Amino acid sequence: MSYQTEYDHSMKDPAGFWRKQAEALEWFKFPEQILSLDKDGLGYWFADGEMNTAYMALDHHVKAGRGNQLALIYDSPVTNFKSHYTYTELTDMVARTAGMLANLGVVKGDRVIIYMPMIPESVIAMLAVARLGAIHSVVFGGFAPPELAVRIDDAKPKVIMTASCGIEVKRVVEYKPLVDHAIELAQHKPQSCIVYQRPQAAATLVAGRDHDWKSLLAKAKAVGCTPVKGSDPLYILYTSGTTGKPKGVLRENGGHAVALKYSMKAIYNVEPGDMYWACSDVGWVVGHSYIVYGPLLHGCTTIVYEGKPVMTPDAGALWRVCAEYGVKALFTAPTAFRAVKKEDPQAELMKKYDLSKLQVIYSAGERLDPPTQAWLTEQSGKPVVDHWWQTETGWAITANMQGVEPMPIKPGSSTVPVPGFNVRILDENGQQVPAGTQGYIALKLPLPPSCLNHVWGDENKFRESYLTFLPGHYTSGDGGYIDEDGYVFVMGRVDDVINVAGHRLSTGEIEEVIATHPAVAECAVIARDDDLKGQVPMGLVVLKSGMTIAETDVQQQLIARIRESIGAITCYKDTVVLARLPKTRSGKTLRKTLANIVNGKEYMVPSTIDDPGVIPEIIEVLRTKKLVK
Repeated sequence: MSYQTEYDHSMKDPAGFWRKQAEALEWFKFPEQILSLDKDGLGYWFADGEMNTAYMALDHHVKAGRGNQLALIYDSPVTNFKSHYTYTELTDMVARTAGMLANLGVVKGDRVIIYMPMIPESVIAMLAVARLGAIHSVVFGGFAPPELAVRIDDAKPKVIMTASCGIEVKRVVEYKPLVDHAIELAQHKPQSCIVYQRPQAAATLVAGRDHDWKSLLAKAKAVGCTPVKGSDPLYILYTSGTTGKPKGVLRENGGHAVALKYSMKAIYNVEPGDMYWACSDVGWVVGHSYIVYGPLLHGCTTIVYEGKPVMTPDAGALWRVCAEYGVKALFTAPTAFRAVKKEDPQAELMKKYDLSKLQVIYSAGERLDPPTQAWLTEQSGKPVVDHWWQTETGWAITANMQGVEPMPIKPGSSTVPVPGFNVRILDENGQQVPAGTQGYIALKLPLPPSCLNHVWGDENKFRESYLTFLPGHYTSGDGGYIDEDGYVFVMGRVDDVINVAGHRLSTGEIEEVIATHPAVAECAVIARDDDLKGQVPMGLVVLKSGMTIAETDVQQQLIARIRESIGAITCYKDTVVLARLPKTRSGKTLRKTLANIVNGKEYMVPSTIDDPGVIPEIIEVLRTKKLVK
């Protein structure tokens, strides 16, 4: 079947198209209500179907006679340890872990926060929560206590599952003190905290609240899968918004399972039994979709990798894993490939490994810049496929669909819309713009399965954030264009979110931390282009009158504050002290103008600026510090 035939079917008969895809999964009761629409045209998928995602991902394969196939490989260069689980072994471990949670009172609909490193127990925890019909919320282990506390207060978990530590290259990061601090900061107090003790650090347990993971597991019995409706929530995953308060993206069981199952063959062209590796973290949406759920729903072998693309031990790490396990499809972020390129520009380390089983390399999380794409294609001899998606969708919006009809690759483009996604480029009035013209990237409603239709705990937040600006459409927050051939080019965010190595961070959130410094009167945070990370935040601050603190001291203190409040993941480094910030007469800071100046792009000084003379002053300061391109 051609791509166009497949895509047209999804547009003309969405219910029929997705009914067919749903038939590939093992439901307890197949849905009759495939698609229902609300007054806004928002779609709800498979609402009356009965199922359990963990059953579809594990028990089903065992019952189909494939229990001896490898389900999960754990490879940890930071601890020099490897292990593997068959589908039978992983199903048993998940069932007993679910029993452990059930013994602590976790039932259908309860929330469980998972704050874990990249170890098998992280995946097991997610699947165990899903087995009970409960709702997991995975929080990346690099987030600082205030960030975790915000998520605790929003999700109100009954239980937190964590580990004694994570390992960053050679540095041991103790998690338990961070969790304890977060619980102190939070208004909501979880009933229980389960701690997986790792040999690299021993966590102190709080009597009456904390439990040793292995001790609880030893007493637990396996439990079965709790049936849920297709419309019941599977997980909450928080994404930064422009206001600084994270939004809890709510993913429903039915549409999520159907979309991911479809994507494994259609987009990534893998079959059950193939080795699939998404080199990411379970704390991000890529980890949810393509370390845990997608590969297991499809019956593949997935890899949990506790390491880095470089430094563990070198820039050959990706290729070593691919060769050792016979990976067919590799998926990671552009920043990983840029790091490898920086350390091994001639790809000498790549040449040490047999990559004959690797068919395609996939990239997402941020725009894959053409120079990196060209380098990787030339050095590997493999197709390097960019595809674009968001936490909100849970899978690709645009892609070069290798399992349907591979298309010529255009550098800088994520190719064409995936079936189900009606991608349009609109102006601010909601009118479509001509081919080749940049505008707002919007998705015409209804959205296909897996896409969010709720924000956890806030019925109106979803509509306010995504539906009101361009009525009848989901506003992606990205800008770009579609060329004459229908290829989509995503050019970047149109809001104030910085994309640091594929991780979306709110400028408002960083500004809030900077503003707490006693010497800072006001500030603005902008995205500075970075060859490795894609973007990094830069702080522009105005000090309070009479302050004599050295600029270097301000910079170091702000780095420390941001690392403590948000985490090192921000990659915050540069602070520039200015006499004043450029503003409109209404008081709005001209962040876009500042960002364009710093990144060497064309900029316009709007007529509404209160004092045009401030721009030359700022340029001179930036030039003196060699921060202007």
